[in-house]
Amino acid sequence: MNLEKYLKEKAEIIERALVDRLPSENTVPHVIHQAMRYSCLGGGKRLRAILALEACSAVGGNPETVLDFACAIEMIHAYSLIHDDLPAMDDDDYRRGKLTNHKVYGEGIAVLAGDALLTHAFEILTYMSKYLDAEMVVQIIKEVSEACGSQGLIGGQVVDLKSEGENIDLNTLEYIYQNKTGKLILVALRGGAIIGGATAQQLAAVTLYGENFGLAFQITDDILDVVGDTSKLGKEVGADLRRQKSTYPSLFGLTKAREIAKNCISQCEKALVVLPKRNDYLHALARFVLEREY
Repeated sequence: MNLEKYLKEKAEIIERALVDRLPSENTVPHVIHQAMRYSCLGGGKRLRAILALEACSAVGGNPETVLDFACAIEMIHAYSLIHDDLPAMDDDDYRRGKLTNHKVYGEGIAVLAGDALLTHAFEILTYMSKYLDAEMVVQIIKEVSEACGSQGLIGGQVVDLKSEGENIDLNTLEYIYQNKTGKLILVALRGGAIIGGATAQQLAAVTLYGENFGLAFQITDDILDVVGDTSKLGKEVGADLRRQKSTYPSLFGLTKAREIAKNCISQCEKALVVLPKRNDYLHALARFVLEREY
């Protein structure tokens, strides 16, 4: 299995789908659509979208039916990164190897570009009603709303923002990770499985996989912020230390943090046993989290 080739091929599929589903940069007003496309296209691993496709396949579904959902997830992810990079948040200058949105378009347009991507994502989710049962579409929209809202991604961002410079405990750190990072990864997997026709047992297995995947992903992000290579990451390292943010390496040290991430990935692999179809790529993606350099 050539995981690098696989990831590239899948990312290209998602990229083409996003190009088709985002408003053209020639659409009036031009600047907002240019800003949306700037941050949503031409970069990123497309990991959340790929997880959605693979979850669908692993329960016996057709991954082509997941493309609208996968694109919506990527738009939401791009929105969250635009806002996360703003001076009022993390104040980052680079993302995915290029200047952050507000450095190119200004803070006002960056805020609006994020808002527009989030809003457009929900429009894209409604396209699923053309080929999925209406009840299923409503369920997915509900899950995505919850994952993005004040008890999900935004809630995690709030606690993260309020915790800068504070000595927080492990429960608070886990809350941040489970919500700010984990919820969007989890809903990508659950949505893909639901569209694929997962049984309750299969959905529970995908959920367990997603919860552990999300935590391991954020822990390795912490580790890369300490020992990573800026040229590979596409963003500056050492940001957590500069902002005095609590992380798994700062609480446990690098060795213990790696061990915790490894245990999470072991739980991912155990969860996959009950799924009916070959899920080699879900196994490989879990291992990729531990080994990644970007």
